[in-house]
Amino acid sequence: MSDEEQTVPKGYWKSASGALIPDAKVKAIDKDRHHVVTTMCEAAKQASADLTAFKLTSMQVVQEFVERSLSAYDVKHGGKKGNVTLVSFDGRYKVVRQMAETIVFDERLQAAKALIDECIHVWAKGSNANIKVLVNDAFQVDREGKISTGRVLGLRRLEINDETWTRAMAAISDSMNVASTKPYVRFYERDERSGDYMPISLDVASL
Repeated sequence: MSDEEQTVPKGYWKSASGALIPDAKVKAIDKDRHHVVTTMCEAAKQASADLTAFKLTSMQVVQEFVERSLSAYDVKHGGKKGNVTLVSFDGRYKVVRQMAETIVFDERLQAAKALIDECIHVWAKGSNANIKVLVNDAFQVDREGKISTGRVLGLRRLEINDETWTRAMAAISDSMNVASTKPYVRFYERDERSGDYMPISLDVASL
């Protein structure tokens, strides 16, 4: 019995609003619903904890294998970063470890925007006017006030031979910082018919 349940006097039920309802006043269907929901959510919490433990164990197992593999070449692995793909000898299974970095931009991104605006002003009379829409879209913020990293970095892929533009792209690069690194481990099994590796889903919603 949880601490919350212990605070409810015997013979009473505590409603969502915090009111104490006598047991005799609570409908049987409401009791049944409470039991079903509580039982399933408690089981889900346990399953979530088990998956978390499985993920941590899997990451550790992969890291230990990488270190054993590299030790054969007298190489010390500098940390746990880096994407790794491991395939079983028979090719049936595949494990992928990925380290996804979250990138943020500091105040120097404003310098990049100013330089790009300068470019647009110079190009405005030519056929490059359409790029203004592209640039403005890249610097738009979402509902949380964040700029899309993908759209901003997409500007660097444009082949534009212009000194000011080059300085702007350098400013974008300088403004980039890794805010966090989140590890992922994914599991796959090869489909015998197609030969493609299909994910072994650990997401309840996708099963």
